[in-house]
Amino acid sequence: MISVESVTHNYNGRIALSAVSFRVREGEIYGLLGPNGSGKSTLFRILSTMMSPSAGRATVAGFDVAAEPREVRRRAGVVFQSQSLDRKLTVEENLRAQGRLFGMAGVRLSDRTREVLARLGLTGRRGDLVESLSGGLRRRVEVAKALLHEPRVLLMDEPSTGLDPGARRDLWQHIEDLRTGSGVTVLLTSHILDEAERCDRLLLLHRGAAVAEGAPAELKARIGGDVVVLEVADPPTLQDQLALRFGVAPKVVEGALRVEIADGHRFIAEAVEAFPGVVRSVSLHKPTLEDVFLDETGASIHL
Repeated sequence: MISVESVTHNYNGRIALSAVSFRVREGEIYGLLGPNGSGKSTLFRILSTMMSPSAGRATVAGFDVAAEPREVRRRAGVVFQSQSLDRKLTVEENLRAQGRLFGMAGVRLSDRTREVLARLGLTGRRGDLVESLSGGLRRRVEVAKALLHEPRVLLMDEPSTGLDPGARRDLWQHIEDLRTGSGVTVLLTSHILDEAERCDRLLLLHRGAAVAEGAPAELKARIGGDVVVLEVADPPTLQDQLALRFGVAPKVVEGALRVEIADGHRFIAEAVEAFPGVVRSVSLHKPTLEDVFLDETGASIHL
């Protein structure tokens, strides 16, 4: 449904994307995960036809985003990170204005407006001014607006920005309903880890390059075992000592030692016994997407 082939983009000589390639299958929820500056927003702008790539090719629903932007726009709904609603209009007035931009009118526009309001749980809010709505409700209106012309693909840029956890859960329930109920293909950008966990597959981006791709569980399985974090006074010294004593490869991350190892609880006991008084505190957890990103890039996703 979406194909990206060796897409590269430069801003005045600075590389924002470097030969990125991936494919999104029909009916899939696919996430672009990375910190600010990773290239995900640039890629989103290219897929939504706001800019053309410097090199490479991208298609949405079979149409080239650079050569056939009008065809792409007919088949894709776009939810931008910044609000695109008119705050002084009602929910229904915003949708009707959007529909007219796509040549919709009369019974077709009325029926479709009613359908998307019902699907997003907004029927009772149709007459409310947008400025009176909560952040979560406004986000749902943005999604309804993007779905008005019955697109096959929904592109969403940081959909949960500014939402509290409850509103985020509600929004994601509607996104998943769209996929299961209407077969809509969803591509979204995010730097929020629990949001990324709900995607079918992810592409991890760092400094404009694709560093890993797969289902969240597959990506975390690359690490295996446990992740142990040791707080010590002199991380570099203990790093060498742990490597020599236990045959592990600790990494210094944000002033602490991070060790990936099976049976982490056993390693903790042995390390604390081997170096008494050195370890100030310790934590143990199963691998997360943050760990995957650290493992692949050596950097935090929360740059």
